[in-house]
Amino acid sequence: MCVVEELGYTHATVAHITRRAKVSRRTFYELFSNREECLLAVIEETLGELHEDLIASGVNNLPWRERVRTALLVILSRFDREPALARVCVVQALRGGPAVLERREQILARLADVIDEGRGEGPRGQECTPLTAEGLVGAAFTIVYTRLLRGEHEPLTGLLGQLMAMIVLPYLGPAAARGEQTRPVTRSSSTQVAASLERLAGDPLEGLSMRMTYRTAKVLEGVSDHPGASNRELADHAEIHDQGQVSKLLARLQRLGLLANGGSGHAKGEPNAWTLTVKGERVAQSIRRHDRGERDA
Repeated sequence: MCVVEELGYTHATVAHITRRAKVSRRTFYELFSNREECLLAVIEETLGELHEDLIASGVNNLPWRERVRTALLVILSRFDREPALARVCVVQALRGGPAVLERREQILARLADVIDEGRGEGPRGQECTPLTAEGLVGAAFTIVYTRLLRGEHEPLTGLLGQLMAMIVLPYLGPAAARGEQTRPVTRSSSTQVAASLERLAGDPLEGLSMRMTYRTAKVLEGVSDHPGASNRELADHAEIHDQGQVSKLLARLQRLGLLANGGSGHAKGEPNAWTLTVKGERVAQSIRRHDRGERDA
C-alpha cells in the first residue's frame, strides 16, 4: 500500500496499485472487489499483527493500568517501526468508504471498552460513564493522527507518558496522572516488550514442519522482491532447473501459510502469481536480518 501512502487513498487508483504490486488488474479483481476492500484487507492484516504483538507482550495478565500502558506502548512501537503503514491505517483510512469507516468505529469501540474497565479501579472511577472512555480514545486517536499526518520524526512512543496521564486522570486522579506523565519509558519496560516481540518474530518457523534450506530461502526472497512472480521466474531466481521441484516447493509453502497464489494457474492457461502472506513476510524479514548479520560479522 505504498502507493496509497504516496498519493493518498483518494487519488490512488487500481491501476496505480497493480502497477506498484506488479500484478494484473485481473489478479487484483480476483482478490478484491474494489480499492476499499483492498484497504480493508491491509487494515485487517495490521490488526492481526498487532494482536500477535499484544499476546507476545503478556498484556492479558496485567492489571488494568499496566495493561493499558503496555498495550499503548506496543501499538506506538509498531507505528514507529512501520510509519508508512501506520499512516495508511490511521490517516488514509478516514478517506475510505462505508465499510472501512465502519471497521474503524468497531476498532475504536473495542479500545473504549478496554479503557472503560478503569471505572472498576476505585471510587473515583465509579463516577465516570462509558462516554468518558469514548472521549479518551477519540482524543488519543486524534493526537496520534495529527502526528502521523504531519510526518513528524519524533517517535510516537515519546507520547506514552502524556497519553497515559490523560487516560488515568478521570479514573485514578491527578496523582496517578502526574506519575504516568513523569514515568519514563524505562529500559526494563521497553526491553521487556521488545524481547517479547523478538521472541515472536525471532523464530517465525516455530511450529512449522519444514527445514529452511538455501532454495527455500531464495524462493521466499524472490517472492518478497517480486510480488506476483510466476513458478518459472522463482525457479530462475532460486536457480532451480527442475520445474516439478519448484512446483512442489511452492505448493508446500502455500500449505504452510507462507505464500498465497493470486494467479489462475495452468488449469486456466495462465501462470501462477505468488505473494507472501503476513506469516511469509515475517519469515522473509527474518531471512534478511540473518543475511545482514552474517555480512556484518
